Amino acid sequence: SGRSRVGATYTGTSRRQQASGNHPYTRVNRRDLPTHRMVATVPHMALRVGVQLHPQATNYEELSAAWRAADAMGADSIWLWDHFFPLYGDPDAAHFEGWSLLTAMAADTERAKLGMLVTCNSYRNPELLADIARTTDHVSDGRMYLGIGSGWFERDYVEYGYEFGTAIGRLRKLGDDLPKLKARLAALNPAPLGELPILIGGSGEKVTLRLTAQYADAWNSFGPPDTFKHKNGVLDNWCAEIGRDPAEIERTVAISPDDVGNLDAYLEAGATHVIVMTGAPYDLAPVEQLLARRDA
Repeated sequence: SGRSRVGATYTGTSRRQQASGNHPYTRVNRRDLPTHRMVATVPHMALRVGVQLHPQATNYEELSAAWRAADAMGADSIWLWDHFFPLYGDPDAAHFEGWSLLTAMAADTERAKLGMLVTCNSYRNPELLADIARTTDHVSDGRMYLGIGSGWFERDYVEYGYEFGTAIGRLRKLGDDLPKLKARLAALNPAPLGELPILIGGSGEKVTLRLTAQYADAWNSFGPPDTFKHKNGVLDNWCAEIGRDPAEIERTVAISPDDVGNLDAYLEAGATHVIVMTGAPYDLAPVEQLLARRDA
């Protein structure tokens, strides 16, 4: 539609990344699968609809127009990512830092919740990240998520001087830092204005989903629906194992624009918050399609 179009549909490489195992949220070692009994997935909740705007191969004017359009059409959430270089297309295309953009977005929007899908834990120590997120939450009048994951994009690490290490090492660091992050959030003065829910992104069944059950208020992963359903069940298992109500954790899924036709399958798989991933020039028509379903 004319009012939703601020660009063309993103077709990206996320599915190729998933197929090749190069996407950080899709690496699974079958030895890591819990062997205990699956418990029932949390009941359906009201659908929420979001959009992730990729801050690559664009300019600030185009990107900010997209987030204002998404907010005006009633999106429940708007997200960026935490990288320093493009993840697909021209590797040397224009790119912008995420938390700086989130602060601008917070001041420039009114309704939608905002967040990073997701922050790389390696790039800022947990105390600093807590303060950044709390401050941005005040700018947004209490509309922020604090999305976080262990990190995976090696080029970011190498060119910006962070130690890349190993996947398990980054996961262990995330496990060490999550309690520090929560402690700093509790100590900050002033406190966050909103709830500032912690969202963990990832699907590793032995570590990431256990950390999600322990520390998160929300979880993000990818499709297809059968994969999401399985991961959702594993997260429920970890909740049962540690004695946490699985309904306390919001279930979000990031999908490509051409996957919106599978909405019902994602809802049946346990998703309650569907986030469309899109790059410049930012076609929001698929988001509008989901919003029409939400409001029907």
